[in-house]
Amino acid sequence: MVKTDRKPDGTAQARATPDRPLGGPTRPTDPPTGPTTGPTTGFDALDRQLVHALQLDGRAPFSRIAAVLGVSDQTVARRYTRHRTTGALKVLGLADARALGEIEWMVRVQCTPDAAVSVAEALARRSDTSWVSLMSGGTEIAAVCRAASSDHSDALLLQKLPRTPSVVGVTAHCQLHEFFGGPQGLISKSGALTDTQIAELSPPPPDPPAAPVTLTDADRRLFDALAQDGRTPLGELAAVTGWSPTTVRRRLAELRADGVLYYDVDYDLRQFGHGVMVALWLSVAPAELAATGEALAVHPEVAFACATTGPHNLFASVLCRDVGALYTYLTTRVAALPGVRAMESAPRIRHIKGAGPLATLSPAASGRRR
Repeated sequence: MVKTDRKPDGTAQARATPDRPLGGPTRPTDPPTGPTTGPTTGFDALDRQLVHALQLDGRAPFSRIAAVLGVSDQTVARRYTRHRTTGALKVLGLADARALGEIEWMVRVQCTPDAAVSVAEALARRSDTSWVSLMSGGTEIAAVCRAASSDHSDALLLQKLPRTPSVVGVTAHCQLHEFFGGPQGLISKSGALTDTQIAELSPPPPDPPAAPVTLTDADRRLFDALAQDGRTPLGELAAVTGWSPTTVRRRLAELRADGVLYYDVDYDLRQFGHGVMVALWLSVAPAELAATGEALAVHPEVAFACATTGPHNLFASVLCRDVGALYTYLTTRVAALPGVRAMESAPRIRHIKGAGPLATLSPAASGRRR
């Protein structure tokens, strides 16, 4: 469950050739493709800028992204379509649990090795789970489970989790505070975009209402469609919700302004040089928890960080290039954190489900950033 180095290594990219769209200025277009060395081709600089732009605003028009990046509309659309088709890139429209008054639990399920995959897949099929992964040699499953409120958490954790003799243990930790995650992605730390470009592409910050937002049935159908594809056209969203396109546009703006709707980018980790993904559990002195969490959140290796209940009260998803880079990270950045009394790390060996609904991954996709 668990986004690497501040500037992940990529392979050599070819020089761009000029593109002259009808009626438009001369701008660079896609570099020609060809044989590359290494296990994957890697996203080039423009691809990474596009991913960063979509992380900031998943429904931003290609024309606006193109203007900020200094390329043609056709180039941006072509890049996105290519990566979307191969499964290397996907925009998700997601609902923020806190804005809805929901509780998120980080669940660790210990299984017998022969049953771990089937139990993990059963968890992944549930609509109230996300970030389902096999960890630690295939005997532990990590998942995030959402409950409508604290009153519903007991039913979720005690009755709805898989009940089988193959499950030998379950622990659950309530997420108390998020230091990094949600609309912030690991690409946000990459330096792909300049501060000026980020300011031009960023929407106004949300202004959450005082009380949790209650979704209508039409709202939930809207979120179901956006979870499949955050850039679903207005016409299709109108058909799903029964609203007019104008009403859909207005409701999207309202949900975004209230902090209920945010956009995330699901991308092929290999394209950014990520080779090792680890769940990191830290036990931190209570007086140091806030400062340690904030310090951890700015590490370029950290894709997600939150405070939780339990003896290990600080969790992070960590991405590194390889095990050597992970060792360096643990013995330098993590070792320097204040108040850390104990540490547990668990490598992820198989990604089952990310933030969106369960889907069959294409051969090009190898997981996700968290």
